[in-house]
Amino acid sequence: MTFADAIMLYKASPVAAKQLIPIVEEIGHLSLGAITGARLKSLGPKLKPKACTDTWWREIVTPARAVINNAHELEGTPLIRVKAYDKFERIAQDKFRGKPSRVERMPSDKNWVEAFCAAADPYNAALLRFMFETAARIDQATSLEPDDLRPAENQVRLKAQKGHPDEWITVSPQMMQEMCALRPKQPKNRKTGKFMKARVFGYGSPTGYSGRWRTICKRAGIPYLSAHRAGRHGFFTELVVRQGIDPVTAAKAGRWSDPNLPMRIYAHAETDEADVRALFRTRTVQNDH
Repeated sequence: MTFADAIMLYKASPVAAKQLIPIVEEIGHLSLGAITGARLKSLGPKLKPKACTDTWWREIVTPARAVINNAHELEGTPLIRVKAYDKFERIAQDKFRGKPSRVERMPSDKNWVEAFCAAADPYNAALLRFMFETAARIDQATSLEPDDLRPAENQVRLKAQKGHPDEWITVSPQMMQEMCALRPKQPKNRKTGKFMKARVFGYGSPTGYSGRWRTICKRAGIPYLSAHRAGRHGFFTELVVRQGIDPVTAAKAGRWSDPNLPMRIYAHAETDEADVRALFRTRTVQNDH
């Protein structure tokens, strides 16, 4: 079975299908047994020479590997395992591109949230506070309908996402009061022109907030942060770094199955490097004799 044959067995999403087109043009003729992990990794420099290794892994290796392993499950063809790009490969590619690939993205904090909310309308202010308090993803937040609220119990139903089933979570009484004060809006589908079901925060898609948030941030005089950085990133950093909550508890509250993941990605250190170095220069106080 060739890679092109295996493509026909794979139910690809629209995004994955687009990613697979140049890949099948390169290795579609090869039998699955002849494709190695090194061969898949070598497609990165050829197909996306100016991209970083993280992009190669996400847009080339991952979809190609999924096709091959799907065929393994269905037809018993060879399984493939691919070793991730190491830091030396990443650094070499970054040097070739002339820019770093992993720039630290700072999260929100309470001061940023308050400045944003002071300049925002009630809907966007409540949307931000909800995500900052619950670590809900933007898609989960914008999908909320009136029936997803239980005011008496201070509970909100989040839809299933990223391997987690839909579930009811508890919010603060103040948050529930703020959400209930919003009059649900019916957003219009931009493609069909038809009105959608009423939404708590008024947005019909997880991308519709961006333009409005940029305007709010400019008005507030604060840097623009995406919903993910303002909400999910800010949530974990606030609890673990600023409030001292243990990572396991914080991860459970934010619905991460593995606390190591948010610790590696979301927890941002906030102690200045100079302050850390100063700790080694502090002299002990000596008694005068």
